[in-house]
Amino acid sequence: MDFFGELYLRSTLPFLSETVTAREAEYLARVFHDVPGPAPVVDLGCGHGRHAARLHASGPLAGRVIGLERDALSLAMRRRGFPVVRGDLRALPFRTGSLAGAYAWYSTLFAFSDEEHVRILREVARVLRPGGCLVFQTVPAERLAASPGAAFQRTLPDGSVLEEESHFDAGTGRDVGRRTLTLRDGRVLSASYALRYYSLPELSGLLERTGFVLRWVHGGLDGEPLTSQSPDLIVGAVLRDG
Repeated sequence: MDFFGELYLRSTLPFLSETVTAREAEYLARVFHDVPGPAPVVDLGCGHGRHAARLHASGPLAGRVIGLERDALSLAMRRRGFPVVRGDLRALPFRTGSLAGAYAWYSTLFAFSDEEHVRILREVARVLRPGGCLVFQTVPAERLAASPGAAFQRTLPDGSVLEEESHFDAGTGRDVGRRTLTLRDGRVLSASYALRYYSLPELSGLLERTGFVLRWVHGGLDGEPLTSQSPDLIVGAVLRDG
Protein backbone atom coordinates (compact mmCIF):
# COMPACT_ATOMS: atom_id res chain seq x y z
CA MET A 1 0.00 0.00 0.00
CA ASP A 2 1.15 3.54 -0.82
CA PHE A 3 1.63 5.47 2.42
CA PHE A 4 0.54 8.74 0.81
CA GLY A 5 -2.90 7.54 -0.19
CA GLU A 6 -5.99 6.49 1.68
CA LEU A 7 -4.00 5.60 4.82
CA TYR A 8 -2.36 9.02 5.05
CA LEU A 9 -5.56 10.90 4.29
CA ARG A 10 -7.76 9.06 6.80
CA SER A 11 -5.13 9.09 9.55
CA THR A 12 -4.16 12.76 9.29
CA LEU A 13 -7.50 14.49 8.70
CA PRO A 14 -8.62 14.16 12.36
CA PHE A 15 -5.54 16.10 13.49
CA LEU A 16 -5.82 18.99 11.02
CA SER A 17 -8.13 21.37 12.82
CA GLU A 18 -9.52 24.49 11.22
CA THR A 19 -7.60 26.53 13.79
CA VAL A 20 -4.28 24.98 12.77
CA THR A 21 -5.11 25.32 9.08
CA ALA A 22 -6.07 28.99 9.52
CA ARG A 23 -2.78 29.80 11.28
CA GLU A 24 -0.73 28.08 8.60
CA ALA A 25 -2.66 29.80 5.80
CA GLU A 26 -2.19 33.16 7.54
CA TYR A 27 1.57 32.56 7.65
CA LEU A 28 1.63 31.75 3.93
CA ALA A 29 -0.45 34.83 3.13
CA ARG A 30 2.07 37.00 5.02
CA VAL A 31 5.19 35.65 3.34
CA PHE A 32 3.59 35.80 -0.12
CA HIS A 33 2.03 39.23 0.39
CA ASP A 34 4.21 40.93 -2.21
CA VAL A 35 4.73 38.13 -4.72
CA PRO A 36 4.48 39.71 -8.18
CA GLY A 37 1.39 38.86 -10.21
CA PRO A 38 -0.53 37.79 -12.04
CA ALA A 39 1.14 34.37 -12.43
CA PRO A 40 -0.16 31.55 -10.18
CA VAL A 41 1.35 30.16 -6.98
CA VAL A 42 1.28 26.36 -6.68
CA ASP A 43 0.51 24.30 -3.57
CA LEU A 44 2.88 21.36 -4.01
CA GLY A 45 1.19 18.23 -2.67
CA CYS A 46 -2.02 20.09 -1.84
CA GLY A 47 -3.78 17.01 -0.46
CA HIS A 48 -7.44 17.80 0.10
CA GLY A 49 -6.73 21.51 -0.33
CA ARG A 50 -7.01 22.88 3.18
CA HIS A 51 -4.43 25.63 2.50
CA ALA A 52 -5.16 26.17 -1.18
CA ALA A 53 -8.90 26.69 -0.72
CA ARG A 54 -8.36 29.41 1.90
CA LEU A 55 -5.58 31.22 0.06
CA HIS A 56 -7.38 31.13 -3.28
CA ALA A 57 -10.55 32.58 -1.75
CA SER A 58 -9.13 35.77 -0.21
CA GLY A 59 -6.01 37.71 0.66
CA PRO A 60 -2.90 38.48 -1.40
CA LEU A 61 -3.13 35.21 -3.36
CA ALA A 62 -6.87 35.41 -4.09
CA GLY A 63 -7.63 33.81 -7.43
CA ARG A 64 -4.01 32.78 -7.96
CA VAL A 65 -3.51 29.42 -6.19
CA ILE A 66 -3.38 26.14 -8.08
CA GLY A 67 -3.05 22.77 -6.38
CA LEU A 68 -0.83 19.86 -7.40
CA GLU A 69 -1.59 16.40 -6.02
CA ARG A 70 -0.81 12.82 -7.04
CA ASP A 71 -3.27 10.91 -4.83
CA ALA A 72 -6.63 10.31 -6.51
CA LEU A 73 -8.60 9.98 -3.24
CA SER A 74 -7.27 13.30 -1.93
CA LEU A 75 -8.33 14.92 -5.17
CA ALA A 76 -11.77 13.35 -4.97
CA MET A 77 -12.21 14.63 -1.40
CA ARG A 78 -10.66 18.05 -1.95
CA ARG A 79 -12.26 21.26 -0.87
CA ARG A 80 -13.82 23.15 -3.76
CA GLY A 81 -13.05 26.61 -5.01
CA PHE A 82 -9.55 26.35 -6.47
CA PRO A 83 -8.08 24.74 -9.61
CA VAL A 84 -6.01 21.59 -9.26
CA VAL A 85 -3.98 19.28 -11.48
CA ARG A 86 -2.89 15.71 -10.87
CA GLY A 87 0.84 15.30 -11.16
CA ASP A 88 4.16 14.21 -9.70
CA LEU A 89 6.58 16.48 -7.83
CA ARG A 90 9.44 14.95 -9.81
CA ALA A 91 8.00 16.02 -13.18
CA LEU A 92 5.89 19.12 -12.65
CA PRO A 93 3.17 19.62 -15.28
CA PHE A 94 3.81 23.34 -15.69
CA ARG A 95 5.58 25.37 -18.34
CA THR A 96 9.05 26.74 -17.65
CA GLY A 97 8.89 30.11 -15.93
CA SER A 98 5.11 30.07 -15.62
CA LEU A 99 4.62 30.38 -11.83
CA ALA A 100 5.23 33.22 -9.39
CA GLY A 101 5.72 31.01 -6.35
CA ALA A 102 5.40 27.59 -4.75
CA TYR A 103 4.88 26.24 -1.26
CA ALA A 104 4.80 22.84 0.44
CA TRP A 105 3.84 21.85 3.98
CA TYR A 106 4.64 18.90 6.29
CA SER A 107 7.90 17.72 4.65
CA THR A 108 6.01 17.03 1.41
CA LEU A 109 9.11 17.66 -0.69
CA PHE A 110 11.29 15.20 1.21
CA ALA A 111 9.55 11.82 1.06
CA PHE A 112 11.88 10.48 -1.65
CA SER A 113 15.58 9.69 -2.09
CA ASP A 114 18.22 12.41 -1.77
CA GLU A 115 18.74 12.27 -5.53
CA GLU A 116 15.03 12.74 -6.14
CA HIS A 117 14.95 15.71 -3.78
CA VAL A 118 17.53 17.42 -5.99
CA ARG A 119 15.36 16.62 -9.00
CA ILE A 120 12.24 18.00 -7.31
CA LEU A 121 13.89 21.28 -6.36
CA ARG A 122 15.32 21.67 -9.86
CA GLU A 123 11.82 21.14 -11.23
CA VAL A 124 10.47 23.84 -8.91
CA ALA A 125 13.26 26.17 -10.05
CA ARG A 126 12.37 25.43 -13.67
CA VAL A 127 8.70 26.38 -13.38
CA LEU A 128 9.24 29.57 -11.34
CA ARG A 129 9.55 32.98 -12.93
CA PRO A 130 12.58 35.22 -12.19
CA GLY A 131 12.21 36.35 -8.59
CA GLY A 132 9.89 33.43 -7.85
CA CYS A 133 9.66 32.33 -4.22
CA LEU A 134 9.63 28.83 -2.71
CA VAL A 135 8.39 28.30 0.85
CA PHE A 136 8.39 24.94 2.61
CA GLN A 137 7.86 23.63 6.12
CA THR A 138 9.52 20.67 7.80
CA VAL A 139 10.79 19.77 11.30
CA PRO A 140 14.24 20.55 12.77
CA ALA A 141 16.39 17.43 12.54
CA GLU A 142 17.97 18.34 15.88
CA ARG A 143 14.64 18.06 17.65
CA LEU A 144 14.08 14.59 16.22
CA ALA A 145 17.62 13.52 17.13
CA ALA A 146 16.97 14.48 20.75
CA SER A 147 14.02 12.08 20.89
CA PRO A 148 14.53 9.60 18.05
CA GLY A 149 11.97 6.95 18.97
CA ALA A 150 8.21 7.36 18.89
CA ALA A 151 5.24 5.05 19.33
CA PHE A 152 1.56 5.62 19.99
CA GLN A 153 -1.91 4.14 19.70
CA ARG A 154 -5.05 6.26 19.53
CA THR A 155 -8.72 5.82 18.82
CA LEU A 156 -9.90 8.42 16.29
CA PRO A 157 -13.28 10.19 16.42
CA ASP A 158 -14.77 7.83 13.83
CA GLY A 159 -13.86 4.79 15.96
CA SER A 160 -10.89 3.65 13.88
CA VAL A 161 -7.66 2.81 15.71
CA LEU A 162 -4.38 4.41 14.68
CA GLU A 163 -1.03 2.83 15.62
CA GLU A 164 2.43 4.04 14.68
CA GLU A 165 6.07 3.38 15.47
CA SER A 166 9.03 5.31 14.10
CA HIS A 167 12.74 5.87 14.65
CA PHE A 168 14.89 8.77 13.50
CA ASP A 169 18.46 7.93 12.46
CA ALA A 170 20.59 11.05 12.89
CA GLY A 171 23.31 9.53 10.69
CA THR A 172 21.09 9.24 7.63
CA GLY A 173 18.64 12.00 8.53
CA ARG A 174 15.74 9.63 7.93
CA ASP A 175 12.71 8.98 10.10
CA VAL A 176 11.56 5.45 9.28
CA GLY A 177 8.27 4.12 10.57
CA ARG A 178 5.13 2.14 10.04
CA ARG A 179 1.56 3.35 10.40
CA THR A 180 -1.48 1.09 10.76
CA LEU A 181 -5.11 2.18 10.73
CA THR A 182 -7.82 -0.32 11.65
CA LEU A 183 -11.17 0.92 10.39
CA ARG A 184 -14.47 0.29 12.14
CA ASP A 185 -15.48 -2.20 9.44
CA GLY A 186 -12.37 -4.29 10.21
CA ARG A 187 -10.39 -3.23 7.17
CA VAL A 188 -6.71 -2.61 7.95
CA LEU A 189 -4.59 -0.01 6.15
CA SER A 190 -0.88 -0.30 6.82
CA ALA A 191 2.28 1.05 5.19
CA SER A 192 5.85 2.03 5.93
CA TYR A 193 7.41 5.43 5.32
CA ALA A 194 10.82 7.09 5.32
CA LEU A 195 10.98 10.88 5.56
CA ARG A 196 14.22 12.82 5.15
CA TYR A 197 14.90 15.62 7.63
CA TYR A 198 17.79 17.86 6.65
CA SER A 199 19.74 20.12 8.97
CA LEU A 200 19.67 23.79 8.06
CA PRO A 201 23.23 23.71 6.61
CA GLU A 202 22.22 20.70 4.49
CA LEU A 203 19.10 22.51 3.27
CA SER A 204 21.10 25.61 2.43
CA GLY A 205 23.51 23.52 0.37
CA LEU A 206 20.66 21.67 -1.32
CA LEU A 207 18.99 24.93 -2.30
CA GLU A 208 22.25 26.34 -3.65
CA ARG A 209 22.76 23.23 -5.78
CA THR A 210 19.32 23.56 -7.32
CA GLY A 211 19.30 27.23 -8.23
CA PHE A 212 17.95 28.90 -5.09
CA VAL A 213 19.21 31.38 -2.52
CA LEU A 214 18.06 31.07 1.09
CA ARG A 215 16.17 34.22 2.12
CA TRP A 216 14.72 33.46 5.55
CA VAL A 217 14.35 30.73 8.17
CA HIS A 218 11.64 30.66 10.82
CA GLY A 219 11.15 28.33 13.75
CA GLY A 220 7.37 28.74 13.88
CA LEU A 221 4.29 30.40 12.47
CA ASP A 222 4.96 33.68 14.28
CA GLY A 223 8.24 34.12 12.42
CA GLU A 224 10.37 33.40 15.47
CA PRO A 225 14.07 32.41 15.13
CA LEU A 226 14.93 28.76 14.63
CA THR A 227 16.26 26.75 17.59
CA SER A 228 16.87 23.05 18.12
CA GLN A 229 13.53 22.87 19.96
CA SER A 230 11.46 24.86 17.46
CA PRO A 231 8.16 23.25 16.41
CA ASP A 232 8.87 24.04 12.75
CA LEU A 233 11.64 24.66 10.29
CA ILE A 234 10.15 26.99 7.68
CA VAL A 235 12.34 28.11 4.79
CA GLY A 236 11.87 30.85 2.23
CA ALA A 237 14.09 30.85 -0.88
CA VAL A 238 14.19 32.67 -4.20
CA LEU A 239 15.73 31.82 -7.55
CA ARG A 240 19.40 32.73 -7.61
CA ASP A 241 19.04 34.76 -10.81
CA GLY A 242 15.74 36.33 -9.78
